[in-house]
Amino acid sequence: MALTMDTIPCTLARPFNNYQLDHAYDEMFDGQGSQRPHYRELYRRLLDLPASELRRRQQAADLAFLNQGITFTVYGNDEGTERIFPYDILPRILTSNDWHIIERGLTQRIVALNLFLKDLYHDEHILKDGVIPRQLIYSCRHYRREMRGVQVPRDVYVAVVGTDLVRLTDGRFVVLEDNLRVPSGVSYMLANRQVMKYIFPHLFRSYNVQSVDHYGQALLSTLRTLAPRHRPDPNIVLLTPGVFNSAYFEHTFLARQMGIELVEGRDLLVHNNVLYMRTTAGLRRVDVIYRRIDDDFLDPLAFHADSILGVPGLLNTYRAGNLGIVNAIGTGVADDKAIYAYVPAIIRYYLQEEPILPNVETYLLDNLSHQTYVLEHLHELVVKAVGESGGYGMLIGPHSTVRQREEFRAQILANPRNYIAQPTLSFSRAPCFVDGHVEARHVDLRPYILYGEKVTIVPGGLTRVALRRGSLVVNSSQGGGSKDTWVLYQPDGEEQEERENGEEVSPRDGQYAQV
Repeated sequence: MALTMDTIPCTLARPFNNYQLDHAYDEMFDGQGSQRPHYRELYRRLLDLPASELRRRQQAADLAFLNQGITFTVYGNDEGTERIFPYDILPRILTSNDWHIIERGLTQRIVALNLFLKDLYHDEHILKDGVIPRQLIYSCRHYRREMRGVQVPRDVYVAVVGTDLVRLTDGRFVVLEDNLRVPSGVSYMLANRQVMKYIFPHLFRSYNVQSVDHYGQALLSTLRTLAPRHRPDPNIVLLTPGVFNSAYFEHTFLARQMGIELVEGRDLLVHNNVLYMRTTAGLRRVDVIYRRIDDDFLDPLAFHADSILGVPGLLNTYRAGNLGIVNAIGTGVADDKAIYAYVPAIIRYYLQEEPILPNVETYLLDNLSHQTYVLEHLHELVVKAVGESGGYGMLIGPHSTVRQREEFRAQILANPRNYIAQPTLSFSRAPCFVDGHVEARHVDLRPYILYGEKVTIVPGGLTRVALRRGSLVVNSSQGGGSKDTWVLYQPDGEEQEERENGEEVSPRDGQYAQV
């Protein structure tokens, strides 16, 4: 599983003359440089397009993102924080067989994690049976004792999940981490699809791509199912920290998609354990909050007293059963990267099944033998802070300096519970348009899972790209970007015959813009 940069000799035509194959799984080519069947049409189209035309389409995509205000924020950068989201114009293509495995594995995972959270805040069977150390749970800063015994709607603690997957050298997908608290990025998945239809309409029509356009309505339906049972026509709002938050574009985007109000804490108030929204017509009751604020800032009476982002009394309203909150307060305990290591055991414990999507091997640094091994192999491993996201608080051993490793060594020894370590993975690479050429870059995949009355997973996700040559970090805050993810329908006999005869197959994903 260790990273290797040994290249495999192969000869590829322009614009692939800078394309390198190594021992990482390549999404477009096999190890001998032959195109995988589902990438052949894209490969053929790229051979026919001059670099100047690809540049023109990249500029058109960048302009579309600029005009829509699709940006993200980088904190701690003196040169300015607001940036256009980097977008690669070449799609990442997944077969229906790949997607079937991903879908089954993610469904299994979200069901097990919800059972775990319900048990954790009620009977604690999994702790009593010694499957997970009790101290590991109680030392997690996202564990909320205030949620003990609270009945949440439909026993659904986690209704929206963004799970990060990577593909290993043998082609298998594994789970890198779960994002359960306030998962972000789905607006970029939807925006990527809109832009792709605009810049490559004919290419898009030549493939049989499953739609992601219904995500907003699927999310709204999920939120409706988590309203208090005595509220058949619930009022739903999206709670944002405000315009200065890094994901504010996404908050506004999703509120528009669902046709619900975008609110800040100052727009809400609690009276007699009922939540209301201030409107020009007076107070209006709120039944469900899709919150994009961490637990700490939701209620200054219960958590951080100096928070101006939340609503005083919100927790008591929730505990009284008069409000649905998505995701539930306290779900961050299952987001902890140390507890991630136990998810396979959680699946076996609650479902009596083997995990369909395995975890990455993980070392827990409050385990003395694990810690000793990690400290001796810092130059080979990836070390992560258990509560950080966005690529922050991370050491990539093979790309680190001696000074960086010594700093992490000191941090681990001072607070071993705060860190985990994993092997440096040689995860898959996909073709990207970079500086006039098509080059291979490392990618991951974040599908989005919804859980209300049923589990819904739109066929696709956010493919994030490490745009810097040789980089393994895909986070936008660390120089990464994204690309559209195409999940193909399984062609039926008639469609397959049309393709073999060179006929165009009817599109299934709505209307396509013309360039």
